[in-house]
Amino acid sequence: MIAALAAASMWFYFDRILAVHQIADAAEHQRPRGNLSDLYPRWLGARELLLHHANPYSDDITIEIQKGYYGRALDPARPSDPKDRQGFAYPVYVIFPLAPFLWLPFHDVQILFHGTLLLLTAASAWLWLRTLRWSLPWPAILASIALVLGNVPVVQGIKLQQLSILVAGLLALAMVCVSEGYLVSAGALLALTTIKPQLAWVPIATLLMWAVGGWRTRRGFAIAFLATMLLLLVGAEIVLPGWWKFFVAGLTQYRQYTQNQSVIEVTISQLVGIEGRASLAHLIAEGLSAVAVLACGFVMWKWKNVDATHSEFGAVMALTLALTVLVVPMYAPYNQVLLLPAILVLWKERKEFLARSGWRRTALAIGVAILMWQWIASVGLVFVYFLISRERAMQGWTWPFFGTFALPLWIFGLIFIHLRTKHPKGNEAVQFSQ
Repeated sequence: MIAALAAASMWFYFDRILAVHQIADAAEHQRPRGNLSDLYPRWLGARELLLHHANPYSDDITIEIQKGYYGRALDPARPSDPKDRQGFAYPVYVIFPLAPFLWLPFHDVQILFHGTLLLLTAASAWLWLRTLRWSLPWPAILASIALVLGNVPVVQGIKLQQLSILVAGLLALAMVCVSEGYLVSAGALLALTTIKPQLAWVPIATLLMWAVGGWRTRRGFAIAFLATMLLLLVGAEIVLPGWWKFFVAGLTQYRQYTQNQSVIEVTISQLVGIEGRASLAHLIAEGLSAVAVLACGFVMWKWKNVDATHSEFGAVMALTLALTVLVVPMYAPYNQVLLLPAILVLWKERKEFLARSGWRRTALAIGVAILMWQWIASVGLVFVYFLISRERAMQGWTWPFFGTFALPLWIFGLIFIHLRTKHPKGNEAVQFSQ
């Protein structure tokens, strides 16, 4: 019941407080607002390519996308207009899963995609519990699903119809397939996650290393992944020859006009106070990101032979996703949906943390507090909204986002320490445990 109320308060906050604030702020500063759906640029680009043979990366299609996404084409002469041009900016093979929906009105496609994201995200909580070999009673599972559906990253991602939420669901499906021995299906699903390559490269590298470590029994995964990637790339080249050149050019432009920063880079800029020295912040962030990747590489190498039926296999994959959130050049909260498995691992292993030294108990307690703050804030704003005034609630619209940069850093640190100090027990299967 408490979990359901917390989740409901988050959806209320997004609908009645955050959205109202954003609409009023856009009107005050004359910023355009259209459908604001991340799916729309991909859907329109797919329709123009497959039905009209137009290049989805072209400036003409970008302008058409802006008319739907923002409500009008962006005007560079208006300083208040968004900097994100909303170009296609995805590998062209993202059009293949969208092909069956090109003849439907986009409003209908939005409804279908919204429902898909809700169902897939709800299922991902159970899928990760399965991968982690953690059996919970149904009330606890339902509470977990409620909190998963009612946290800041998921609600924001579903509201924006972000493909990050879709990729997170596909990753959960792929991981449970690996843990259940369906390696061919897992490889094919993992290839599909490359529609957002920045979110997929770390788990892909980890799983390929894992497959090579046990090639005799795991080669089906690697072969299925490579075969599916080949099909996607060949199909993309057929529908749009030389597409990768447009993709690289569009990606370069995207990074230039959005100045994407990782969680590490933004945190450094805020803590050290070097917002005006972006190059220095970027350099430090790149160095720390490299250190994080190398450190995780050593941990993953230590666990490279762990059997997929072992509970620690899911923990290793949770670490890879926490690392992804940390180093990917995009600090948007919706990417933090990838922290779900790491959070589950830490809660499952909380007794081990509590049995250790005092600083570990303290670190875990701080992590729990940072995670819980979003619901404390959303519940508090709902009470202010109804019991005090809507205007006062609007003034606190930033409250649930206070932990945005602290949470991924803290979760990554905790799960890294957990796996760094834990030792593999062999390749034996681990039964489900409470």
